[in-house]
Order: sequence, then C-alpha cells, then structure tokens
Amino acid sequence: MQADGRRREAAEYCRGQRVPERLEEALNALLARRPADLYGELANYLSKYSKAPVICKLVGRKVLDGVGHPTLEVEIYCTVKNYEKRICSTVMPSYSEIPENASPETIEAYEKERDDSVNTAVEWVNESLNTMLRDLDPTDQCQVDKMLGEYFTNKVEEKKKIEKQKEEEEEAEVTLALTPPTTSPSPPPGKKKAAKAGTKSKAERPIPPAEPAEPALGGSSAIGGVSLAIARAAATICHIPLYLHVALLKHDQESPEEMTLPLPMVTLLNCEKMSPSKLKLVKEVMLIPPVHLSLKQGIERVLDIQKEMTSLLEFPGKMPGPQPVKTTDSKKGKAQNSGKKGLPQFLKRISHLGCLTTGYDDLEQLLLVMQTACNNLGLELGADMYLAINCAAHELMDYDKGKYETLTGTFKNPDEMVATYEELIDKFPFIIALIDPLRKEDRRQWSHMCCTLGSKCYLIAEDAATCISQLKIDQEINTPMCSGVVLKYINQTKVSDLIELTGILDGQRHITILGSPDGESPDDSLVDLAVGLGARFIKLGGLSRGERVTKYNRLLAIEEELAKNRTLR
Repeated sequence: MQADGRRREAAEYCRGQRVPERLEEALNALLARRPADLYGELANYLSKYSKAPVICKLVGRKVLDGVGHPTLEVEIYCTVKNYEKRICSTVMPSYSEIPENASPETIEAYEKERDDSVNTAVEWVNESLNTMLRDLDPTDQCQVDKMLGEYFTNKVEEKKKIEKQKEEEEEAEVTLALTPPTTSPSPPPGKKKAAKAGTKSKAERPIPPAEPAEPALGGSSAIGGVSLAIARAAATICHIPLYLHVALLKHDQESPEEMTLPLPMVTLLNCEKMSPSKLKLVKEVMLIPPVHLSLKQGIERVLDIQKEMTSLLEFPGKMPGPQPVKTTDSKKGKAQNSGKKGLPQFLKRISHLGCLTTGYDDLEQLLLVMQTACNNLGLELGADMYLAINCAAHELMDYDKGKYETLTGTFKNPDEMVATYEELIDKFPFIIALIDPLRKEDRRQWSHMCCTLGSKCYLIAEDAATCISQLKIDQEINTPMCSGVVLKYINQTKVSDLIELTGILDGQRHITILGSPDGESPDDSLVDLAVGLGARFIKLGGLSRGERVTKYNRLLAIEEELAKNRTLR
C-alpha cells in the first residue's frame, strides 16, 4: 500500500510537471531521426525545459600576472540542472603608476599597497560579493553591474567616514597638546610679508600644476573582475562568444549584421627613458598595418619588420653609419641625405611590453632605422605600414623648470612641444598617431595641436585621459581636446561602464582604443571586449611574451570565425 501511494504521488508530480506529454513530444521528434545516442539526444531535447542557470558561488584568489605581480582571479559557479558547475574564470591585469625613475622606497611602498589591495579584493569576492550575487541570473549584466556599483560606492563612503573620523581624532589630540600662547613678541610685519611674497613667487609656475591622481580604493579590482567574469559566464551559458555577447549588450540585444575588427597597434620598440641614450621623448614605437590587409597578413608583415629590425640592431654594420642616410621628403617624395651618427649599443632583451628594448640619441635617428628596415623588405612606410608613437609626455615634465625634458639636458615648454610635433609630422607623414604628446593639464596646447595636426594624425589621450570612472561627466568626455581615448579595463571598471562610455565616444566621433596595462595577465577577454564594443584600435604591446601573444592569437581566431560566418566587414 505504501509503495502504491508513492507511485501515485510520483505520477501526479510528473503529470503536474507535464513530463508524460513532453516525453511523448521528444520521442515523436526523435523517432524520425533515430540518433545513435538516443538518451543523449533525449537529454538535449528536454534540457530546454530546465531552469535557467543562476549564480551559486564566486571564488576569488590571488594569482600572478605576466610580470610576476599579484593580481585577482575570479571564478563563477552556477547551479545548472540542480548541480553546482564551474562556468568560467577571469584574471584582472595589474596596473602600475610607478615612474621609471622611482626610488626603491617608493617602489617598495607601492608593491605593499598593491599586495594589500589584492588581498582586500579576494576578501570582497569570497565574502560580501559572493553573498550579494547568489541566485542572480548571470545574463542580467545591467542588474549585476548596478549592484556592484552600489557596493563600491558604499565602500568609498565607508573609507571617507573612517578618514574623517581619524582626522578629527588627530585634531583633537593636537588641540589638547597645545600650550597657552606665550607673550613673546611676534615677528616684524616686514619679515612676515617677505616670507609670504617668497612663497607666492615660488608657487607661481609657467605651466598648470599636475592634477591629483584619482586614488584607487584598495580592493577595487574585485568590482571589475566580477563584472567581467559575469559577462564571460553569460556568454558561456548562452553558447556564444564573449565578443558577440558584448555586442548584444551594447546594441540592446540586436545582433549586428556585420562586425569589424580593431586595427592592432603592435609595439615594435620600447625606448626606456632611463636608458643611457639621450632620447626621452619616445616610450613606444608601434606599427599599424594598412586597412586593406587582413589581420593575419598585417601581423605577418609586422613580424617581418621585427625580424629585420632585430638584424639591424644586432649587426649595426648593415646600417649606414656616419655616411649619409636616405630619407624621404614628405612633400615631393624624393630622397634626401641626412648625415647621422652610427647606431647606439643595442640593449638586447625583451621588455615587459613584449617588444625589443633599445635607446637612441634622437628621434630622427630612430625613424631612419625604421625606414631602412622597411626598405630592405621592399615596403614603404606610409603605404605598406604606418607608425604610432607613444610619447608618455607626463613622464617627461620637470616641474622645477616647468618644461619637458625631450633629450637629456634639453628642455621645452608646452608651446615648443607643439612646434616639435608639427615639424615631426610634416617631415615623417607616415606617423599617423601620437599618444600622450602632452600632459592632460596642457589643454590649451592640446586644442592648438588638434587644429594644426588633427587632419594629419590621430592625437590620442591615454594617461592624459582620466580614469573611466571620471571620464563621464554629463554625457561629455572629461579629457583634453583629442582624436580618441585609450580605455583600460582596470580597478572598478565594469562592463556596463565600457558600453556606456564607448556609446558616448561614438556619438562624439571620438576614436575608441582598448589598451592593455603594463602588468598583463594571460586572460584574453580584452580582445573580445574590443571587438564587441567596436573599438577602432587595440593596443596590446609586442609580439613576444605569452600573456600578449595569447591576445593576438585570440584576435586572429575571431577574424577566422567572423570570416567563416560571413559577418566580417
């Protein structure tokens, strides 16, 4: 009797869930096909009636990035068909703001701060965020990012309250420690005025002072890491690539008929500003393939140039030395002679950016070597390949002199820098992009340079653009006048932030460039973000080091996939 009761209860439960009806539908659908794996096909058929996966667990852990710095990994687990299942993971890149000439004490303090920040991020993910996001739909990116944003805002307010309370306590201690004022005579008025005048004259500078950097809240990478991991989890659950999921989010779930690939800015040379050579104006020299080449063809051409450059730098005898070197007149296209010194000693190593590291005594010398390398391959700069230069001007400013140190011992004010760039682009028109040619504070010179050079090359703000959290101000872009902005996925940046910001940039006809920070990880999500957001360029570093080559390989795989699906524009 008890067994009969259980059978009746089971039958009623199955009828209530329409199991017999759906089994009959499944068997009728499969009968004609007679699949080899009947039960596997039956499971696939019935899986569409299962509940949608929900987040059941977040796991954060400390890992190392491509240069050995600690960073955050986030894993997403979902409840799928009543079982806990690991869906995906993402690794956040580490972001360093330490200048090359920083003291050992500054580096040590920053490394401790970075380590503490990662530990805090791991704690946030495993505790607060794990509880907060449990049972949420991972495909609801807007809701997840909204909750992450509110959580981060609360953490910022908590920190402000703690700092304010600490300041009040310190002020109270100072007040108690003060003794009553003595009757000693006050300083003569004349001396007091002189001191003030001296202070004022010292404070007056011919350049705008540096804007204070936005302080990064310890643990903020948990916000960006979780947001990106949720986006990847949603793409995995929906059985689509991440770039398509991001494109659907940006276009309100309307699938784009065609998609474009960003042009790669491939770093060929890293000119360290602390090297023995004189040139400080250039941090990176990048190659940009022409648009008529496929990505695969462009990468192959860059590799050919890289091999030729390596050969020239390893064997300086192949380069013309003190004798005249042919250059190209930008207006007439005719050859002209320019007597230059021989090449400096080549620093034979690969930088953390995945490219050759070397130094030069002047910019023209560097560009002539580039021209020679291309000429040896039968290529012409300006037609078969283009150059971009990352000047990183914020690292050049001598605030005591109020000028940029472009060469060792050579200083120029912002207006002189603009004249230098105008002359450079006129002489070498194959340079089609300058990144951070000035500090962000020199807004007047940015505006002037956009008027004079904007039609000849892209003027890009990377460090000169503020953090993504500060870029959006009343639907305007809070940067100097420029052609475009390099966006980096770091700290509290969320996927929704990038989608909103690139929409604003598109509307203002700014160029969007997705860039990787110095401390990269093997995670290739940045490439999918760039494709899904429709970025014009992507800046990944050089074609060496696994964490960077992984991203180029992902870009090549997406090109192949889009071409196969006939959705590549």
